[in-house]
Amino acid sequence: MNFRPAIATLLLAGTALLSGPAFGESPFDFVHAPGQLPKTVVPSAYRIDLVTDMKRLTLRGHESIDVDATAPTDSITLNQAGLTLVSATLDGAAAKITQDDHAQTATLTLKHPMAAGHHTLVITYRGPIPATPNGIYYDDYRAPDGKQQRMLVTQFEVADARRMFPGWDEPSFKATFQLTATLPKASVAISNMPIVSTSPAGGQSKRVVFGTTPRMSTYLLALVAGDVSAVSGKGGDTPINVYAPTGEQQNGSYALTAASQILPYYNEYFGVAYPLPKMDLIAIPGNYEAGAMENWGAITFIDDDLLFDPKTSAPTTQEIVYIVVAHEMAHQWSGDLVTMGWWDNIWLNEGFATWMETKATDHFNPTWQMWPRQHTDREQAMAQDAHPTTHPVQQVIHDVSEANTAFDRISYQKGEQVIRMIEDWLGPDTFRDGMRTYMKTHAYGNTTSADLWAALAQTSHQDVATVARSFTEQPGIPLVTVARRCQAGKTTLSLTEGRFAISDPHPLPARWNIPVTVGGPGIAAQRTILTPDHAATLTFDGCDAALKANLGENGYYRTQYDTASLAALKTAFAKLGAADRANLLGDQFALFQAGLAPLSAWLDLVAALPATHEDNIAVWSDTIAHLKELDAMERGSPSRPAFRAFARALLGPQLARLGWAPRPGESFLDSLLRPSVIATLGQFDDAAVVAEAQSRFAAYRKDPASLPPSLVAPVTWIVGRHADAATYATLAQMLRAAGNTEDKLRYFDALAASSDPALIRQTVQIAYSGVIPNGRVARALAVIAARGDDPDLVFKLVQAPETQKQIRSHLAPWSQSALLPAIAGHSVNPAVAKALMADPSVTESTGATIEAKKAVDLIAANADIAARAQAALTPWLATLSH
Repeated sequence: MNFRPAIATLLLAGTALLSGPAFGESPFDFVHAPGQLPKTVVPSAYRIDLVTDMKRLTLRGHESIDVDATAPTDSITLNQAGLTLVSATLDGAAAKITQDDHAQTATLTLKHPMAAGHHTLVITYRGPIPATPNGIYYDDYRAPDGKQQRMLVTQFEVADARRMFPGWDEPSFKATFQLTATLPKASVAISNMPIVSTSPAGGQSKRVVFGTTPRMSTYLLALVAGDVSAVSGKGGDTPINVYAPTGEQQNGSYALTAASQILPYYNEYFGVAYPLPKMDLIAIPGNYEAGAMENWGAITFIDDDLLFDPKTSAPTTQEIVYIVVAHEMAHQWSGDLVTMGWWDNIWLNEGFATWMETKATDHFNPTWQMWPRQHTDREQAMAQDAHPTTHPVQQVIHDVSEANTAFDRISYQKGEQVIRMIEDWLGPDTFRDGMRTYMKTHAYGNTTSADLWAALAQTSHQDVATVARSFTEQPGIPLVTVARRCQAGKTTLSLTEGRFAISDPHPLPARWNIPVTVGGPGIAAQRTILTPDHAATLTFDGCDAALKANLGENGYYRTQYDTASLAALKTAFAKLGAADRANLLGDQFALFQAGLAPLSAWLDLVAALPATHEDNIAVWSDTIAHLKELDAMERGSPSRPAFRAFARALLGPQLARLGWAPRPGESFLDSLLRPSVIATLGQFDDAAVVAEAQSRFAAYRKDPASLPPSLVAPVTWIVGRHADAATYATLAQMLRAAGNTEDKLRYFDALAASSDPALIRQTVQIAYSGVIPNGRVARALAVIAARGDDPDLVFKLVQAPETQKQIRSHLAPWSQSALLPAIAGHSVNPAVAKALMADPSVTESTGATIEAKKAVDLIAANADIAARAQAALTPWLATLSH
């Protein structure tokens, strides 16, 4: 599910030096795997016959399940949520049904104990088809021809298959599925497997029978039905269809091209051919909570992550489509063919797919510089991982609410970075061979991380587990400290490890085994594995060389240099690779946040960027992100105007280089950087940029073709940022009239940019008025807090009991726990933290409590950082005027 150097010399430490904490995870074992259901009765095959009523929005179901009892038992417990079980029989004998809706289970009590062995369980049931985007639900949308349409959709991860049928809704209970569905006669029906037969079912209905799936987890089953059409092609010998609402299917052509490239590439990489007879990619219009979902053979996407219209879509959409397609297709192996045993290892699915999306996208789009730009993912992971409320990549998950919180930057982005580091350490061919062993050994089964480390160790002959587990089984970020001395014309670097933490006065001790690479411009790189008990020493010729740790940014750690080492790197900054320039900037800013370096060290580096004619998007993306962070910290500070003037002077040369109009033949990366530079200058009140955006917006209102697709988002955002009531009303009307999700999000972002309290109140109301689909309401409210310069007001408005009740009625369970924390986390106000923890919603689930504590932690940390930033910026900015 998707919610982004060659080494000349290798000096690898022997495995005897590897040391650290003892980690205890074992290879997957079904009997001892975590979970909430008993393992005394195990399903092997489901035959589900579903009858839907899309007018009354109800369903009726009949299922026959082949089960095996591992020992005699007089009861069967399985999952259901929101269903009513009407009858149940085991081998023809009736069972007593007891439902526990809070636990989301049903227990079937048998008159006579079932013997160990094979049995058949038959259940009839009924349930609702709701509008909230989880389980089986309906999606009402406006089609391209302007007519209202209704689509049937499923979204089962984490644990919502139980909303469509009773079953063992945990990933370790794999089985085959044969689905039959009675649906509206005019609808196109799509599931994991091809249609076997279609027959009339009376009135305006039809009965569709799908083929039997391979053995898989419940959360991967899918059913979509509606007025959709497809563009079709092949990936190797496998048919690929990209479905979209009829009238938009041609906008799936780009995704079809991507999928057709990627599928043969993955077949070769994983060494196991895609096993299903077809692959469908399906655009869900608007009401969809996840970015995409890897249902085996029937991948669903929110429409703007799959559809690309060259006439109206931005270049960022083109890139997102390729990346998300690559991510979800990677899951067809890592997640679907081989599935984590329980949600404590969700990173095996998501971290790997996030890494693989970059690898595949880079392979087919080498000019996009995907690896240097992966710096953004690294910073996102570390932004969470440095705080005391972080968690290990592999974390204990007790229930479904906790599982939902695990879909975060630690599982995705940190998981991605750990995989990247291990591949770089072992070498890409060795790592690939290990993945092939892993896939072949565990196909159609479940695993833990220990199984992955064993496969990689088998092919590499390295102690992979000792290195990898130190990053996945304990939380936090290593800090590598670099000190240098010169003797006899040679530079000796001493490397030691510690823990990098932000606003954590008593960080828990942690011990890593860190693959570290050190080199510099024109200097052969050296590698070592840094251990907690042994400082590493590396020697290089000469005394003045710029020597950088984490060369290529393949390692997951922060680096702190002594004065002489940092000075040498500053002098040679322009000669470093793009990834290393971004890495140095990211680490220096983080060191300030942690109180380990002055803010001036980072400011001095970025202030010199124009003089070196820096034009790399990875470097500027990092710089812009941190400028925006500082601008938020400057709220209420008298130095904010001076800081914005500095930021405008810093970014001005980039706008001069890029210009407003896309140039024929310009690089794809410049087409991505231009909107970011323009929007940021607008945020920092550049009068010329604001005036130009307002002028272009006026022309756009008269003739939409006058504004290139890449400029629609930044121009409308700047106009929204500086909107008066009349302009705001115009943008709101554009939002209501928008015909596709990409435009809706553009115009809503523009409304959310306003800093006028009266307009912020209107935007909050719009977010849950029905204009924004249910699956995007919670995110929309968080966007207002992030963009509108008054997160405290947004929190106050949303927290009000009656408003909160209305908003929550639109939300699926997945969004409930994070609703208030996602808003509060943008504040620096202790009163907001106090109000959050006092809100009754915080104690409704363990997941909600976890999210709230993370937000409170972030509020306190950001308040401290903001105070230090304001104190540091005032004197530094004063030096610019001298």
